[in-house]
Amino acid sequence: MRYTSLSDFLSKGKAALAKGPVAVVFAEDDIEIDTTLRHHQRAGFREVLLFAPAPIVLPDKLEATVHRIDHNVHAEAALITVINSLIRAAPGIWLFYCYNGEYLFHPFCEDRNIRELLAFHTEERREALLTYVIDLYAGDLDSFPNAVSLEDAHLDRSGYYALGRPDPANKNHPKERQLDFFGGLRWRFEEHVPWERRKIDRICLFKTKPGLELRPDYTLNDEEMNTYACPWHNNLTTALASFRTAKALRTNPGSRYDIHDFKWRNTVPFEWHSQQLMDLGLMEPGQWF
Repeated sequence: MRYTSLSDFLSKGKAALAKGPVAVVFAEDDIEIDTTLRHHQRAGFREVLLFAPAPIVLPDKLEATVHRIDHNVHAEAALITVINSLIRAAPGIWLFYCYNGEYLFHPFCEDRNIRELLAFHTEERREALLTYVIDLYAGDLDSFPNAVSLEDAHLDRSGYYALGRPDPANKNHPKERQLDFFGGLRWRFEEHVPWERRKIDRICLFKTKPGLELRPDYTLNDEEMNTYACPWHNNLTTALASFRTAKALRTNPGSRYDIHDFKWRNTVPFEWHSQQLMDLGLMEPGQWF
C-alpha cells in the first residue's frame, strides 16, 4: 500500500482513516524504521501510516502492512502540515504521531493495548493525552556512533523538572493545568539545543475534530487538550522513548565532536517496560489500575 504523495493517499487510501486509533510515523532517515512501525502495530493501532522519502526501502512484508506515503519530511513544518491535513480529513478519530526511533509506552502496555487505554480515557471525558519524550541513548558511543541501540539503550533516571506555562493573553500568568517540562539530553546539553526546542512534552495522541490544529510547539489550539489533568483528578499520561535527540546531537557537526559520552551518574539501562517509566515518575497511570 504505497502512495506517491499525501494528496494521493487522501484520494485513494482515506478509508484507512475511517476508524482510529491511527499511528503516523515520520521517517527522517532509515534508522530503526522497521522497529518503530512494528512497535506501534503491536501496541494496537488499527492503521499505521509511514511518511518517508521515496528512496527509503522497507522489507516487503512490512510495507504490505502499513500505508507508505512518499513525502519530503525535511520540508519546513512537514510534520505540522501533514498532521493538520489528516485532522481535517478525518475528524472524530484518535490520532498519534512520532518520528522513527521513537516508541510509545502507556501504563500497563504489556497487558493492555492502546485501544483499551483510549476507551478508558474517553470515559473520563478527555480528548488528548500528555506525552513526555524520554531521551534514549546508547551507552557505548564507540560501538554505536549514532547513539542508537535497542540492546544498549539507556535513559536518565532523574533531572526532569517543570515550569509554569505563561499565557501571553493573560499578562503571562501561568496557564491553568499546563506546564512546560524539561530534562534529559536537551537539558544536559542545552548549549547545543535552541531554547524553543528544549521542552520534552508533546500532545501527540489526541482525538481529531473540526477546527483543531497542531502548533509548531507540539501543542493544540484547544487549550483544554494541552492540560495534564482534568479539574477533578490526575489523568493518564504516556511516554515516548526516543533516540531522536541523541541521534541529532551525534549527527550535527556543532555538537558531534563535543560529546564523547552521554552517560552520567544518573544513567540507567532502559528496561523497555512501562513499570520502569512509572517507577521513575515519567508516566502517570491516573485512575487506571
